[in-house]
Amino acid sequence: MHLTDRRPEIGADELITALVPPPRFDAVRFSTYVPNPDEPSQAAAVTACSEFAGRIGGGAPKKRFKLFGGGSATPSGPMGLYLDGGFGVGKTHLLASTWHAAPSPKAYGTFVELTHLVGALGFTEAVRRLAEHKILAIDEFELDDPGDTMLVTRLLKELTNAGVYVAATSNTLPDKLGEGRFAAEDFLREIQSLSQRFSVVRVDGPDYRHRGLPDPPPPVDDATLEASAEQHEGSSIDDFDKLVDHLASLHPSKYGRLVDGVSMVHLRGVHAAPDQNVGLRLVAFADRLYDRAIPVLSSGEPLSNLFTEEMMQGGYRKKYLRAVSRLTALARDASTAKA
Repeated sequence: MHLTDRRPEIGADELITALVPPPRFDAVRFSTYVPNPDEPSQAAAVTACSEFAGRIGGGAPKKRFKLFGGGSATPSGPMGLYLDGGFGVGKTHLLASTWHAAPSPKAYGTFVELTHLVGALGFTEAVRRLAEHKILAIDEFELDDPGDTMLVTRLLKELTNAGVYVAATSNTLPDKLGEGRFAAEDFLREIQSLSQRFSVVRVDGPDYRHRGLPDPPPPVDDATLEASAEQHEGSSIDDFDKLVDHLASLHPSKYGRLVDGVSMVHLRGVHAAPDQNVGLRLVAFADRLYDRAIPVLSSGEPLSNLFTEEMMQGGYRKKYLRAVSRLTALARDASTAKA
């Protein structure tokens, strides 16, 4: 199977019904989160998220949706919860647990999926449909594009005005989003107004994916790569450069569908991303592989070399570090499967 032969399409109605946690986080709950005893903020975050989810079912009835100024709901606390911390501290686990604990109807998606939803349905229709939910959980809240910043800020204002609770994760505090990427005062004002809608919960700690684990496995040769692809049913195998070109032809919101049903991904001839655009697409691709717990076996350069030193020192540093962390975990899974 070649991922480059796949061209997934997602209908507008399916975009709404697909707003649920990915397979890796389908069964997580607060009870399955194991706080690091050396990091008290982790146990505190479990309590904060649980209390937030518990508030959603109570209080006054939700306000009926009215676009452009429906008034603000008056819950016992902020309408938004923001989980801030480094990569690998379990923020997505906590976000998904919050979603599972909250009453239905509810929606869960990545920031990229949310912006794609608005593009597919139109702003008014997207707000109307999302306003029917009691909570919207947004993972990987990012500001890669100034237009997306303004769009999502406006969207969340309308949803919280309509009585929808919002929980989100990112690697940066709400009032610091965009730092190191944009300098426009207009966007900073938008970000500041959005940050006021959230209570911020800090989650500290080292990357749990690599605590006490050995170094990542080295790449394999091409013959071993091809033998593994033949051995594991449902595997895909692609030349890295061809896959990079294919990813450029798809909206990132379709990357999950691209790898649905794939048991193991094999990449031939991995090397450093040639530019920032390719790097960010690979970050989104790595996130979707991790969501679905799909092992990754590769030849060429180590996956840890996927992003150049210049990229790792730039404004998207945290994204690239998260991607390397997740790909390293998936490479370990592949090494175990190969054995």
